[in-house]
Amino acid sequence: MILPSASPASLVLGLAAALAYALPALFAARLAPGVSRAALAAAWVLHGAALVWSLAFTPPHFGFAPALSITAWFVLTVYAVESRLYPRLRARWALCGLGAVAVLLALAFPGTALHAQNSPWLPLHLALGVASYGLFAAALVHAWLMTRAEKQMRLAADPQSGMPLLMLERLTFRFVNAGFVLLTATLAAGLLFGETLYGRAWRWDHKAVFSVLSWLTFLVLLLGRARFGWRGRTALRWLYIGSALLLLAYVGSRFVLEVVLHRAPA
Repeated sequence: MILPSASPASLVLGLAAALAYALPALFAARLAPGVSRAALAAAWVLHGAALVWSLAFTPPHFGFAPALSITAWFVLTVYAVESRLYPRLRARWALCGLGAVAVLLALAFPGTALHAQNSPWLPLHLALGVASYGLFAAALVHAWLMTRAEKQMRLAADPQSGMPLLMLERLTFRFVNAGFVLLTATLAAGLLFGETLYGRAWRWDHKAVFSVLSWLTFLVLLLGRARFGWRGRTALRWLYIGSALLLLAYVGSRFVLEVVLHRAPA
């Protein structure tokens, strides 16, 4: 069953993080840059504290919404680092909106308890999977910035991303490459050590099918880029398809189980 609510501490931390995210997301044009950055930093810290607290349950809880929340926090961490390297990088309002929605979803759907009989290596396996989600999500953010910059260039306007188009493209595919490595490791661990991790061997359920399809899609993308020099819309189309399949793999299947069917995953 889905937990009826988050713990009181998680609720306070999550609501505070969502409020801090909402300030730069809703009032980006009215806030001074320093105030906006301070609100984002506070939201990032509060969000991280809420995640740590929610995962400190005995037993820990996990589900589609916590996975999205961790992914959003990971993307915001990447943005915080890059904004130091590229001060003109402007995606704060969109990422803050993403963070606020992810935090509120995790409060509404805290997930289900991880079974005690699961392997102690399961958290590492889940961490690999969520990290691959985060890297592909970061790639999607850069792909969106790249598309926006390209449109601005066609209109002879100043690119709003604040970064050169070629740099955005290189960063996008660095994240894709890193995400593909982690996704491969996650699938290999599930295939080879499924019985140790989950108490059952690998089986071709919806999560496995969509995960393998996403892996194959990203493989085609990377091979097409290396062999045929795929760039621009062709490469981004494959990136979007692979990311959609990956989203359906874990988040989609858990959403159906937890929210639609009200069942705990097997």
